[in-house]
Parts: sequence; structure tokens; C-alpha cells
Amino acid sequence: MITNPDRPSGRGMEPRPSPVKVRAEAAGIEILQPERARSPELLGRVLQIAPDVAVVVAYGSILPKDLLDAVPRGFVNVHFSLLPEYRGAAPVQRAVMDGKAETGVSIMVLTEGMDEGPVLAVARVPIEGAETAGELGERLAAIGGPLAVETLTSFTSGDLDPVPQDDDLATYAPKITSDDARVDWGRRALEIRNLVRGLNPAPGAWTTFRGERVKLHVVSFADGATDLDSETPGTILSGDELVVRTGDGMLRLDEVQPAGKKRMDGSEMKRGMRPAAGETFK
Repeated sequence: MITNPDRPSGRGMEPRPSPVKVRAEAAGIEILQPERARSPELLGRVLQIAPDVAVVVAYGSILPKDLLDAVPRGFVNVHFSLLPEYRGAAPVQRAVMDGKAETGVSIMVLTEGMDEGPVLAVARVPIEGAETAGELGERLAAIGGPLAVETLTSFTSGDLDPVPQDDDLATYAPKITSDDARVDWGRRALEIRNLVRGLNPAPGAWTTFRGERVKLHVVSFADGATDLDSETPGTILSGDELVVRTGDGMLRLDEVQPAGKKRMDGSEMKRGMRPAAGETFK
């Protein structure tokens, strides 16, 4: 089993193994953790093992041609989108951020290009209206595992032919940046809500208040009176709840996390910060 090196995490930022490594260790499976997919040591070990086919899930690196060629039936990849839509690193997050009603799981054969290989099987999955990227990812994983096993059996027996993707229909899902995650309060309420859903649990949508970053975990549509012609987007409205003016309406910030503090209800944050009339999130 090949996985990424242990990465620092937690309060102490100590190196920690990935969940898949923990499971592999418990099962007594050999584990390889190369720093780079182009590592000569990795290629050499794969050639020694000589597998007929390999399976890749969320590895995070494009595999070089010599490694791809080392496995006769190739590397079969589990990708969480309806290829050729959302090729790239963040297909689940981007689909939710874009307000898509449907996504899915694609089983494909890897090539040198990013998620450009021919497709072996597809499962279509609806996206629920309030579902977060984390929740959707868990559902897709539960579907993708059995689909990969079923597809692998048919593929290796020669009963399944890969279908080339239509590159003209391709869209992309690049890695989420900090700028991507920052809330633009001038956007529509629906777009901001989708952004928050799509970046929950990680990396989290964010805004600032009095110069300090505030992460937004859960938001919802809010009713009430507001003068959209005179109020600046980002304005905090009066009342007990933490309600903010957007480009076309209002959003209630149901669960937030100010910098250096725990997650809390928006109303709890509002009681603590006591915003002045007309004060805004930036």
C-alpha cells in the first residue's frame, strides 16, 4: 500500500499517519511512503511487486509515465465527480460551491494528464440542499468503494472496455486557496451559503470582523427588513441573532468560530462582540 508521508497535525503539530496507513498497519499490509511519486525507490518496489493492476484514491499527485507503465493493466482511479466535469484536486468542494444538484463517482484508468483517462464506470449521486462537502464526501466514499471493487473485477477479466472522455466538455476543480474561501458579502445569499457548505469542514469559509478572521461553519437564509439600497453588504443587522446583509438579501450566521476560539452559535458571538449600528464584516 502506498500513501503520503506522515504530516504534522493537531495542537502539537506532531507527524501523524493517515487513516489509511493506520488501517493498513492493523491489517499487516506493507506500507510505502515516498516523498514524491517520481521516487526511483517507489518505481523499483512496484516493479518488484509486479501487480497486474493498481487502485488510486485521492493520492494527490500525478503519477509519472514510467510508474504508470510499470503496471500492465494500469492504475484504476476513484474520482468524485461525473467526468469530464471537475477534473482536479477539489471536485466535491467545487460542486457544492457551484450549487450543483448532482455529482457522482467515476472509475477511470489513469493517464499522464490530470484526470483525463478513459472511464470504466459511473454512479450518479444527487446533492442534498443543505449538504456540506464533508457530508457529501462521506456518501461518495461509501458508494465509490463497492463500485471500485465491482469495476476492477470486470476490468481485469476483460469484460469492461474503457470509454474515452470528451475533452471538449471538461471542467476543472483546482485546489482551494485562501482567497477562494474568503466571503464576498456583495455576492448573492445563495452563492455565499453554497461557499460555506462547500468549504465545510475544511478549509472553511472566512471573513473578518474588526480585523480578526472569523470562520463560518453554518449559515442559513434569514427573513426581516433591510434597506438593500442604503446598507453596505456585510452589515450586521440589529436583533439577537447574527444576521448579515448580502448582495441580495440576508444570511443568518448559525455557527461561527472567531480566531483563537471554539466554535459557537452566531448569537453567542454577537453578544460577546456587541457590534455598533452599521458595523460590518469585511
